[in-house]
Amino acid sequence: MTNAHRRARGFTLVELLIVISIIGILSSIVVGTLNGARIKARDTKRVQDMVQLRTAIVMYYVDNGSYPLPHPGAWSGVSTVPCGPGNGQTSGAEAYIRGLTPKYISVLPTDPAAPGSCNGYLYNSDGTNYKLLVHGTPESYPAVGQPFYDPVRPTWSWMLCSGEPACSSW
Repeated sequence: MTNAHRRARGFTLVELLIVISIIGILSSIVVGTLNGARIKARDTKRVQDMVQLRTAIVMYYVDNGSYPLPHPGAWSGVSTVPCGPGNGQTSGAEAYIRGLTPKYISVLPTDPAAPGSCNGYLYNSDGTNYKLLVHGTPESYPAVGQPFYDPVRPTWSWMLCSGEPACSSW
């Protein structure tokens, strides 16, 4: 066999680099799409949690004539990590709203964000009104006038409030 008849098999370096570049571009598109789906899934879970908590709080109110009180302190809440001194965080079955578990809700939900974040649920009540916050949601915020919009914390929280304007200013 002469060199003229011998044919090289395989890919050239340029061909390999082109294929690797195309794979990289396609994978970045897929990862971006998956991140968007994760954000929407976490937001959907937060909304479902808030609706479940509202139902449990209202059932408690019907039975007791007042809304459940928070743990001592202005706000009580739960997140995956402590987010500063005096954060009022508690743990256990009645982590941030006393008296709801297990009669009105089997377990109090926690924020679906990744562990290590300061995302969490906060609750406050004076017995007559209550306010529930989904605190520190980085993914999306409701627009002014939308359900869950918190006029006090428009850039880092969603809210449910028992009555306007009583607790919306808390």
